[in-house]
Amino acid sequence: MAGEPSFFEIGVEDPERGRAFYGELLGWSFVPGPSGHGYVIDTPGVPGGMHGDDPGASPYLFFKVDDLDTALARVIKLGGTVEAPIGADSEESDAAFGRFRLCRDDQGSVFGLHQPPPAG
Repeated sequence: MAGEPSFFEIGVEDPERGRAFYGELLGWSFVPGPSGHGYVIDTPGVPGGMHGDDPGASPYLFFKVDDLDTALARVIKLGGTVEAPIGADSEESDAAFGRFRLCRDDQGSVFGLHQPPPAG
């Protein structure tokens, strides 16, 4: 269903330390991410990711949309802004994880939009 939380991303300075901390604290499992510089997080609920070189970052929450391009156009129409793409988009990553974009609402608050990959 569109609009439900579908993914979260945690930015940390050192992904190895982040993996150790959150793994011990919350019991999460981690596998290497597609960029090779972070992790995909397996949780009992919403899946997530962790990236490095982002000290002091706040977690990002991504909301599911059926069509990312249409949703991004609506963000702009409603007075929000669309941030630069996250990482290097690739067909492999899109097929495995879907498409992601960070946005800001009309008051400047950050949120993400996520178009999951097609069901296999």
